[in-house]
Amino acid sequence: MYPVSSQKRSWTFANEGQLMAFRVEQNHKYIEEHEEEVQGGDLEEYFLTPAEERLLLKQYEIYLFDFCRRFEPQMPKCVVGTAFHYFKRFYLNNTPMDYHPKEILATCVFVACKVEEFNVSINQFVNNIKGDRNKATDIVLSNELLLIGQLNYYLTIHNPFRPIEGFLIDIKTRSNMPNPDRLRPHIETFIDSTFYTDACLLHTPSQIGLAAVLHAASREQENLDSYVTDLLFVDARDKLPGLIDAVRKIRILVKQYQQPDRDQVKAIERKLDKCRNQANNPDSELYKERLRRLYTDEDDMPAEDASFHIADVSSDTSAMNISQ
Repeated sequence: MYPVSSQKRSWTFANEGQLMAFRVEQNHKYIEEHEEEVQGGDLEEYFLTPAEERLLLKQYEIYLFDFCRRFEPQMPKCVVGTAFHYFKRFYLNNTPMDYHPKEILATCVFVACKVEEFNVSINQFVNNIKGDRNKATDIVLSNELLLIGQLNYYLTIHNPFRPIEGFLIDIKTRSNMPNPDRLRPHIETFIDSTFYTDACLLHTPSQIGLAAVLHAASREQENLDSYVTDLLFVDARDKLPGLIDAVRKIRILVKQYQQPDRDQVKAIERKLDKCRNQANNPDSELYKERLRRLYTDEDDMPAEDASFHIADVSSDTSAMNISQ
């Protein structure tokens, strides 16, 4: 249950300022460790700023959702939600300059498939990735333990989908709203929108679920205020102000979200190519040398020009590059 979960204890935070502090700390830590690479130049011109990292990760969250949406076989919503949790958690403790989001994205989805018991083999998984699938397999599997460790081995995720089903059953049973199932399309759209925000790091699954239900009701010109105040919280009115405030904040997060500018993202990615940690870059000689030590037969090494693509950064669209 969420109230006694690791999600509440270790991965739910007080406010956006706290999240920003974690991200800025990781950015500054990386720059301090690698500033000798600049050789007297402008650090801000060479390394990504915290604001640039946020724009980059926003773009890769779009790629993550697109990858999951197009995945074959069709991916359950709980896997998508869990993958987003992992991705956001990972980059609270790490910077994109250390680990490229393209590679972490794929690993987050693969681990989420396992945890949520969506049984796909690694071969099925990489069939959804365009490019060198052997290299994609190596990268996903080599990053799997890294990801799990960075999540502090807390892999169970409480998504808002169960609370939503509970609210809809309760509305059918105790409210006068006709056909509550007509809210579902609006609920789904709202939940998809929350994936692009930090709502899952700031609010409980039930708060996010209720915000989705209330949003959907307003889109259908229905008013559920009396249901919330007179039925849902009739015996816990002291908790009502906090709930109303949380729902308001979640809806504001969704409303204020803006997609990153693609031209800005392209410029940031060019900058990232120069300042990223080459020890974690599968295309670098440093990484390949480290990989050689793990192989007993050099014939098993990936080809020099092998590559795989989660996202086509040269494209004018935000779509993922995945196989047919």
